[in-house]
Parts: sequence; structure tokens; C-alpha cells
Amino acid sequence: MAMSSAQRQAAYRERHLKDENGKGERLSLVIDLHAKRALERVAACYGVTQRAMLERLLVQAEEAALKRAGKLPRGQADYYAGRLNLDI
Repeated sequence: MAMSSAQRQAAYRERHLKDENGKGERLSLVIDLHAKRALERVAACYGVTQRAMLERLLVQAEEAALKRAGKLPRGQADYYAGRLNLDI
């Protein structure tokens, strides 16, 4: 029996939209055109995919936030609980 369109789409997502460890999550969003172009340029500059560049930038941003949070009482605990608000 032929698969429905929804079944084909689900099968595609299962095959292609997970990382090799099965721990990836899909992120669907719209960002500013200038930010998208910057992501493209920075990724090309470092010779990595946009996904890899975005992941690196997010890890660096989290490390910076945790460093600042570490200077506050309960800062890291508040960060992980989503209660910490740092000024940029």
C-alpha cells in the first residue's frame, strides 16, 4: 500500500532531521535578513556549516553567561532554572 503524504514526510524527518546520535532537535524560526547573511558569511569564513557555526556561537554565549553567573549568589542555579537575567 502506498504511503500518504504525511507518512512520507514523517519518514523523511526520521531519516534526515536527526543527528547521527539521535539527539538532535528541529529548530524552525525566522530571523532578520542581516543576521542570516552574517551567519552565512561567518560560517563560510571558518569553513563550517551554518548549523555548526550557530552551535559554536551558542556554546560560546552560554559559557560567557555562566562565567558572569558564577560571580553572583546562586547565579548558575538561577541560570539553569531560567531565572537569571543578565544585561547584554
